[in-house]
Amino acid sequence: MPELPEVETIKKTLEKKIAGLTISGVDVNLPKVIRSPSPDEFITEVTGKKIIRLRRRGKYLLIFLSGDKLLVVHLRMTGRLVYTDAKEPPPRHTHVIFRLSNGNELRFTDMRQFGTIQLSSTKDLNKVKGLKDLGPEPLEREFSRDFLRRELKRKRTRIKPLLLDQTFVAGLGNIYVDEALHRARLHPERLACTLSPREIANLYHAIVEVLQEGIENRGTSMRDYVDGDGRAGSYQELLQVYNREGEKCRRCGSTIERIKVGGRSSYYCPACQKQ
Repeated sequence: MPELPEVETIKKTLEKKIAGLTISGVDVNLPKVIRSPSPDEFITEVTGKKIIRLRRRGKYLLIFLSGDKLLVVHLRMTGRLVYTDAKEPPPRHTHVIFRLSNGNELRFTDMRQFGTIQLSSTKDLNKVKGLKDLGPEPLEREFSRDFLRRELKRKRTRIKPLLLDQTFVAGLGNIYVDEALHRARLHPERLACTLSPREIANLYHAIVEVLQEGIENRGTSMRDYVDGDGRAGSYQELLQVYNREGEKCRRCGSTIERIKVGGRSSYYCPACQKQ
């Protein structure tokens, strides 16, 4: 699933291409992708709208349109949103096509069909299901060492599932949580309330650093993710533990292991991240 760095990269690549263009038409090939309103109403409402700007919130991509409307896009597991020449044949699993005023297209594809697009009004942004309950953005001022210190001491839950909880902090997923915990030398099953002030500070810096590095490297492409230009990211080449079960830890040389934590695969170094 695209996480914060991937969605941020998609936002940056698309904004340069589509901001200022008008949506001249929409093709909906898989109606269930449109979360609301009905596909016919969606097409009517979106056609003729100008794309004003793009924003990311957690793992959501927000496309602001004229008329105080916006598109809320969630890519889920395998969704892609790619700007392309209209002459290019649509790839398989192309479910929605936005025809643009410059003759090109914005195409939403999703092999597993979990991704969604929703039309909302800007004034109702904070009422959209999934968006309204998101926690702070980890790269903004509201997410701080003081925030972590205050919140973690009240949480008698394991640190890995807590960081994956989008109501606690927005945008983190399996890849970057595993990488941050390794960098902070924290076992994924540690209880949040047992972390010392030094460990909390290390965790804070680790989260910020791996997310920034992920953005700088245009995201992690393990299987399906590409940016708004259709290009893969490169952060997978720098991963320390994620998806490296059985390989050597680049820090200490021990063997990377994989366990299930909260139903999710978690990669860690048993020497660097002791329980």
